[in-house]
Amino acid sequence: MNDENTNWGQSAAGVVLRDGKVLLARHTYGKGAGKLIIPGGYVNSGETPQDALVREYLEETGVTVKPMDIIGIRFNMHDWYVVFRAEYVSGTAVSDNDEKSEVLWIDTDEALVRDDVPDLTKKMIESAVLESAGLGQTDYEYSSDAPNYLYSLKTKG
Repeated sequence: MNDENTNWGQSAAGVVLRDGKVLLARHTYGKGAGKLIIPGGYVNSGETPQDALVREYLEETGVTVKPMDIIGIRFNMHDWYVVFRAEYVSGTAVSDNDEKSEVLWIDTDEALVRDDVPDLTKKMIESAVLESAGLGQTDYEYSSDAPNYLYSLKTKG
């Protein structure tokens, strides 16, 4: 990670579901050490949250994902954290042997009751499996050459 390029106030994560399982990674440091969490990380300067999610997933898990709708946003006095429902694209789940010690596809029901899965991850898994509305990317007209994204309420499906 290039600390100079990291925007410590913005982070992105994603829940990837496939065949009734969720992709989780065992964190190696900080308050999350030893816990199975949804992959993600800080947004680099000049990077969108969507691009950060794709980059972080590939770096940490070896899996390529496509960000879909937003299923959660956490704010506090120091930063914000946006969570996407993400679609599996390709790749084999493997640990980066750095920030993550293992990467596992776990049955979603099992993940929701495990003691080594933190509450925030459980809440985001629950949101990802719901067949209800989420914030989906919406096309709209704008006059700017810079990336510009609107997410509005949409029904899954």
